[in-house]
Amino acid sequence: MLQPQQLQDIAISARSLGALFYYPPESEACTPLVEIFSSSEWRSEWPYGSEQQLEQCVALLTTATNEPLEDAYQRLFIGPHALPAPPWGSVYLDKESVLFGDSTLALRQWMRLHHIEGQSEQQEPEDQFGLMLMMAAWLAETQPQALGEFLSVHLLPWSSRYLTLMIQDAQHPFYQGLAELALLTLSAWQQQLAIVPAVSELYR
Repeated sequence: MLQPQQLQDIAISARSLGALFYYPPESEACTPLVEIFSSSEWRSEWPYGSEQQLEQCVALLTTATNEPLEDAYQRLFIGPHALPAPPWGSVYLDKESVLFGDSTLALRQWMRLHHIEGQSEQQEPEDQFGLMLMMAAWLAETQPQALGEFLSVHLLPWSSRYLTLMIQDAQHPFYQGLAELALLTLSAWQQQLAIVPAVSELYR
């Protein structure tokens, strides 16, 4: 079982990253986080990753670009064009690459069994990456005994593929830096909890 400080680290990091992968950057939930992560101030406080890895994340997150962050968010998470890295698990886990696929329904059933309410403010599939990180934060705080299963079965089987695509294809340094940071953070959780992710075929 993880120590209270380790669970607190998971909750804080998951909530921060989850908000940045879910809410628009100009939203009330995200504006202060964007300000923090657009500087190097957070690096010394982040509990995961080597100094070199975090330096690489900082370099991306602080890179100036011509595309406003709001436009990048629209392009990467909303559309109207095809998203370079769709943030929903069923796109990767279901043969038809659909939203609200079987893997989403399995997650929904798991949430019901654990008495977990959905956190989406829109009609968003529960397996949106940012929402799932915020759910991990909630579990770390309230149901830590369920956190390992949630990560192993529902998030880790596809998250590396999603984040790799984001790093490769996002074409915006802030979101590429976030994806790098999320990748090393999830890897650290996996090691801490001694998780072996469920083996799932990926279709994207």
